[in-house]
Amino acid sequence: MNPQQLSLDKNRIRASFDAAAEHYDDVAVLQREIGDRILERLDLVKLQPCTILDIGAGTGVATQTLGKRYKKAHVIALDLAPKMLNRARQRGNMFHRLFSKRGFVCGDAEHLPFADNSIDLIFSSATLQWCADLDHTFVEFKRILKPDGLLMFSTFGPDTLKELRDSWRVADTDAGTAAHVHNFIDMHDIGDAMLRAGLADPVMDVENFTLTYTDAWQLMRELKTLGAHNVASERRHTLTGKTRIKNMIAAYEHLRIDGKLPATYEVVYGHAWSPAATKNIDISIPVSQLQTGIRHQ
Repeated sequence: MNPQQLSLDKNRIRASFDAAAEHYDDVAVLQREIGDRILERLDLVKLQPCTILDIGAGTGVATQTLGKRYKKAHVIALDLAPKMLNRARQRGNMFHRLFSKRGFVCGDAEHLPFADNSIDLIFSSATLQWCADLDHTFVEFKRILKPDGLLMFSTFGPDTLKELRDSWRVADTDAGTAAHVHNFIDMHDIGDAMLRAGLADPVMDVENFTLTYTDAWQLMRELKTLGAHNVASERRHTLTGKTRIKNMIAAYEHLRIDGKLPATYEVVYGHAWSPAATKNIDISIPVSQLQTGIRHQ
């Protein structure tokens, strides 16, 4: 398999996030923080978009913020899960829902239902990891962006949930190689995919967060609430035995620090332009200037 391609079950992705919609905001602390950090980067760009597309909008937190930031823009929330979009549609007071320039589209980031050269700004936070073919996804992004349009996104890199993955690997020593944790694409492969798609001046950087949990069950419950199931086609399709789960938990316990179990999230940030004119703006932010972790209680 190409490093830019994942074998994903889109029906399972949709079902997982539909099931998560009601309580997603209760636990999406890191997801909101990541979205805020991308929005901060827009402060460094002189852009007045007329049409904004929030891909993987979820419950619409960033969609609402983008609408407040760019009051004259038409902001479209796109998500694969219809129940997530329903939550996004309900966000805000009655006046905001009636009179803001918002649109809602249930669709797949890999097959965007928009005309060529129709979007000024694509915003996408913590979504690209659910795209099976990253090359095709970036081609789609470039297709709908207007000349000089901007793509800004975040996704997760391969060190994400490395502790959980390694603990499952210990438990699965004699049980084959079925995936328990989602596979994430390396930052450099993401950058290469942008270049192949014809996007201009790509900039990438990475930041690691560590969340902490009382036990492995708390982490797994939170992942379920977020809808972040393993949706790989090659995942284990049978029930995981109690002994294997017990072995995984025992392996994870060896990683306990100061009474808590750590879970790493490698967050990859990127932006690129739809080619038309040369851009000389560097909006990468040194990690040293950013808060580098969130402690989960």
